[in-house]
Amino acid sequence: MSSRLFDKGIGSVIKRGRLDVTHADGRKVSFGTPEPGFPEVALRMADRKVTRDILMDPRLGAAETFMDGRLVIEQGDIMGLVSLMRANQPWDRGGALRRPSLTRRIRDRLAFAAASFNEATSSRKNVAHHYDIGNALYRLMLDSEHMQYSCAYWPREDMTLGEAQEAKLAHIAAKLALAPGQRVLDIGCGWGGMAIYLAQKADVRVHAITLSEEQLALASERADLAGVSDRIMFELVDYRDLPRRGEKFDRIVSVGMFEHVGRPQFETFFRACANLLTDDGVMLLHTIGRFGKPGSTDAFTNKYIFPGGYIPALSETVAASEKARLIASDVETLRLHYARTLREWYRRCEANRAAIVGMFDERFYRMWTFYLSGATAAFESGGMCNYQIQYARNRNALPLTRDYLHEAESALIRDTSRA
Repeated sequence: MSSRLFDKGIGSVIKRGRLDVTHADGRKVSFGTPEPGFPEVALRMADRKVTRDILMDPRLGAAETFMDGRLVIEQGDIMGLVSLMRANQPWDRGGALRRPSLTRRIRDRLAFAAASFNEATSSRKNVAHHYDIGNALYRLMLDSEHMQYSCAYWPREDMTLGEAQEAKLAHIAAKLALAPGQRVLDIGCGWGGMAIYLAQKADVRVHAITLSEEQLALASERADLAGVSDRIMFELVDYRDLPRRGEKFDRIVSVGMFEHVGRPQFETFFRACANLLTDDGVMLLHTIGRFGKPGSTDAFTNKYIFPGGYIPALSETVAASEKARLIASDVETLRLHYARTLREWYRRCEANRAAIVGMFDERFYRMWTFYLSGATAAFESGGMCNYQIQYARNRNALPLTRDYLHEAESALIRDTSRA
């Protein structure tokens, strides 16, 4: 029964591209029509319960049956399978819009409410779940130049990952409108790439904070190797603790951290940032976001990848910052840049499969590649994007027009090319 329901559901989705399925009883069925640009994938169900598990919770069920080796991909790969599914139901597919059914509205509200319970005390544990699994994995996956675990910036298609990540750093640095002698706070500093870049390219001092012990150790080591450890202070501390010290910064930058704040803490985050900024301070927030309305975190991501995390809509992000009297002075939507970044991370993981399996096991490797594949599909066809929001406390803190952004970014790129 479940296999027939599975076929009916898949058949209603897959129209473009091709999916061949072999059920556990040997029955074979095909869906869709081959089309350029759409993958062709073949699956085999290793046991009769696979279709039931997927029907019970499509994303978590598909992930766990794939991780356990029960959903077997015989042609193509997990990136192709997830991309095929999502590309047949793109978020921006157009067409007429209708009011959601009552059942759908109730379900969405319940999911939204459930996702709102995220205590501040769990932040360090949640961060450790993802970032303290070992620096060795991230060294294999990320760019060696800056170790940036966030969306790169691709002004040209022929860039390497390292070049695109450096372009991202320059793009953000320009938006900070830096001046010599300023103090910069880097909230969620990762492995120190942003802090090191700013210390190298501008005459500023950086206070970089994280909740990951693994990241802190490697960030300090990387700063020493770069010769800028005297201009950067790395600290294992929660951003909420800094205002109590009376700290003040001319600039704040936060890249890829806001997704871990959790919706209940949005106002707390922006209030802390406002209190940490000088009266003429400027802040740049780089975060994954949703094109549409607020939503909820899917079960797979919450269980295996980012427990306690939440991808914000632009509306709720700005609404929370408004309460801290922060002026959203510039907003940029990066639509496809993260998809390019994720495909490069996936390619590197594939190339280093044996090493990753050796560090962990096959199940971890399948879990990790499912995560990267799902994220890629979300940015290529789903409702995910990246937002860069520049904030100011004072309307006079920045130049009257945006010309300074291009000038500063171009100067940073020229400086890099001369190095």
